[in-house]
Amino acid sequence: MATERYNPRASEAKWQKAWDEARLFETRNDDPRPKHYVLEMFPYPSGRIHMGHVRNYAMGDVVARYRRAMGSNVLHPMGWDAFGLPAENAARDNKVNPREWTYANIAAMKAQLKTMGLSLDWAREIATCDPSYYKHQQKMFLDFWRAGLVERKSAKVNWDPVDMTVLANEQVIDGRGWRSGAEVEQRDLTQWFFKITSMAQELLDGLDTLDRWPEKVRLMQRNWIGRSEGLLIRWAIQPETAPSGETGLEVYTTRPDTIFGASFMAVAADHPLAKKAAEKNPKLAAFIEEIRHAGTSVAALETAEKKGFDTGIRVVHPFDPSWTLPVYVANFVLMEYGTGAIFGCPSGDQRDLDFANKYGLPVIPVVMPEGGDAATFRVTEDAYVDDGVMINSRFLDGMRPKQAFEEVATRLSGISSGNRPVAERKVQFRLRDWLISRQRYWGCPIPVIHCDDCGAVPVADSALPVELPTDVTFDKPGNPLDRHPTWKHVSCPKCGKAAVRDTDTMDTFVDSSWYFARFTDPWNESAPTTLAYVDGKQGWLPVNQYIGGIEHAILHLLYSRFFVRAMKATGHVNAVEEPFEGLFTQGMVVHETYRLGSGPSAQWIEPAKVRIDEVDGKRSATLISSGEKLTIGSIEKMSKSRKNVVDPDDIISGYGADTARWFMLSDSPPDRDVIWTEAGVEGAHRFVQRVWRMVSDAAPFLKGVEARPAHEGPAAEISRSVHRTLKAVGESIERLAFNTGVAAIYKLANVLQPVLAELAAGKDDAAIRAALREAVETLAVIIAPMMPHLAEECWAAIGGEGLVAERAWPLFDPALVVDEEITLPVQINGKKRGDLTIARDADQGAVERAALDLDFVKKALEGRPPRKVIVVPQRIVNVVA
Repeated sequence: MATERYNPRASEAKWQKAWDEARLFETRNDDPRPKHYVLEMFPYPSGRIHMGHVRNYAMGDVVARYRRAMGSNVLHPMGWDAFGLPAENAARDNKVNPREWTYANIAAMKAQLKTMGLSLDWAREIATCDPSYYKHQQKMFLDFWRAGLVERKSAKVNWDPVDMTVLANEQVIDGRGWRSGAEVEQRDLTQWFFKITSMAQELLDGLDTLDRWPEKVRLMQRNWIGRSEGLLIRWAIQPETAPSGETGLEVYTTRPDTIFGASFMAVAADHPLAKKAAEKNPKLAAFIEEIRHAGTSVAALETAEKKGFDTGIRVVHPFDPSWTLPVYVANFVLMEYGTGAIFGCPSGDQRDLDFANKYGLPVIPVVMPEGGDAATFRVTEDAYVDDGVMINSRFLDGMRPKQAFEEVATRLSGISSGNRPVAERKVQFRLRDWLISRQRYWGCPIPVIHCDDCGAVPVADSALPVELPTDVTFDKPGNPLDRHPTWKHVSCPKCGKAAVRDTDTMDTFVDSSWYFARFTDPWNESAPTTLAYVDGKQGWLPVNQYIGGIEHAILHLLYSRFFVRAMKATGHVNAVEEPFEGLFTQGMVVHETYRLGSGPSAQWIEPAKVRIDEVDGKRSATLISSGEKLTIGSIEKMSKSRKNVVDPDDIISGYGADTARWFMLSDSPPDRDVIWTEAGVEGAHRFVQRVWRMVSDAAPFLKGVEARPAHEGPAAEISRSVHRTLKAVGESIERLAFNTGVAAIYKLANVLQPVLAELAAGKDDAAIRAALREAVETLAVIIAPMMPHLAEECWAAIGGEGLVAERAWPLFDPALVVDEEITLPVQINGKKRGDLTIARDADQGAVERAALDLDFVKKALEGRPPRKVIVVPQRIVNVVA
């Protein structure tokens, strides 16, 4: 009788229940086994999981299950990044409380994730919107404040006019809000900042220790931190042009070697010198006001038209008292960077060149290509930004720029202005302090009370958490906490007078900057986490393997690195500075797009409504409901706007979780995008059925057989294939190269299938049966991290004891993984012409004879005997013709 098809709907629910009842994935902190912490970036509870979640969590689950099988005490938790603006928007649109909306979404997504069969410790589940979580966040905020790592200051900030909140610099992407996409404005507001700049050098140096991070992520962080070495130069203001009380202008530059190419100075609209000059110049004041309204992000200013206003102020060149330069207020200079002032060298900077050409300022070439002619070298439309030789620079002429840098630094540091040198060396960072204030309701309240007499006063530790009020309305724009009738009105903890709470809440990136630490001890009411080392024993931190998207390279990953250092500085963790020992950034899940019609009125169509046909290699798409022809578009990231989204529930209910997991792991290298196709999913499902059919057909003949590998005879080939696959799969998981492990399993199935079929057909051999028993047992164990439900079903079919999820990872026999054949490169007169595959133990004479019998060697020799044949054992063969 034919074997019944594998039924994932029945099987997967059954084994998930068995794992839950056995509490297999709940982790004890006092377990003596070696600790291994596996974590995927936790999701925002939007209400639905997507295929990106499936891929991300499937990868993490493979690592967690493998590490358990390897004997580690694995922590693999799950929680919810639960504060955020979408909940407020839902409250406004659907007339529901953000808390209700959030927890309903959590329940729905948790149910979806459970259908995936993930080996998660749900006992440690956290939600960042729960007061039991943000109580500790508020305490850490206060501790950071006491330690000098938090500051409240007035500053120019990025304002999102759609979300009606400020944004950190990192949350402005190409001049637009990271969530709303609206053009960001700049405003002057008093806000709370984390002083991440105080740890800029530590954060930069720490990147050198993260050898298990992708280099592209480390490079992105290095560039964002942006360490530069330069000079702070003080330019004297020509007295007769100086506003009252002003004598000099400080400029930071990384290119002091180009100082003889300077043709103008430019200051930011907010620079004190600009403000002073505008007091008696209405036209300049109007220009400054125009810049204020037009200015947005650095990226936007880079592409905007360069505008300037000559203040009439002139500065004196530090090397030539007779040389003065005009001072402009310019729209491309920002007060937040450097000193808010630059000297413009048009020949070496495109932005300065565009500005100089617009306002008719001189362009003096000071660096030319090596071997060029100084007399004829000119810069007109394109700045020269490469290395070369100094020209038109007096005592610097003929030097390389690096040497000229040192010469200028040495000479200027020896010239005094008042009691200080004209210039001094300075290290500067691009990184700016992290603005954490948000003018929103659904976030962690900032635990500060503002008193007219006492200023900003911390809430007492004993009064934490400061909880959000539930009786709020969203019928008006802005922050509901500002207009709450009672919540914000309190007494000052210091003087007892009437005061008000801070109505801003914390950036949600604060919530996600320490959640990994909370998972280590979520039941701890007195502290946010457990220490990294207790009584000399290592705790859970740092996370051994972290998995998530590269889009968080700057935001979440940099903030988390700062947060752990701040926690260490305030005693919340010890002996750890980096949160994530290993980082893996997975690719996206992408899909074809389909459109009905053409032009602006064309409609995007969901894949579930499309039928794909292929005739003579040509693919066509049809709308199933009407038969209308569709246009097949580009392959893009799955998104609601393009409607190229595949619902994981549909895949899991139709094919099973193991099929979805297997496809996600097998189709491409995990760091690259995976193209979701119906054909690919069906192929994965066929393999699930194939494995089940192989095992279940042979199971009756394997019950009661003792598993034993064979080292000789016909059964040895089975054992060699099994042990090579065992080795390959283990190594692939260690490297997070899951697709290569999948390929090895496919190869093993091709070897086992005909032999198992022969066994089921009645062909009997004791050694082969013993080897096949080991093979099927091993197959069940090595597919378990990837297809855990199928693995359990196969294990049960052959009468295995217990659960595969509890089995140890088998050890491969080194004698069975040695290849019997090797491939040697064959050279003719020192140039490689081909390869020779031969038995590993072949003697030198056999290698020579085999090499000379190769067609390309015969052709090269043209019937003549070789002058010499050189064989380097198991390395190379060189035929000298």
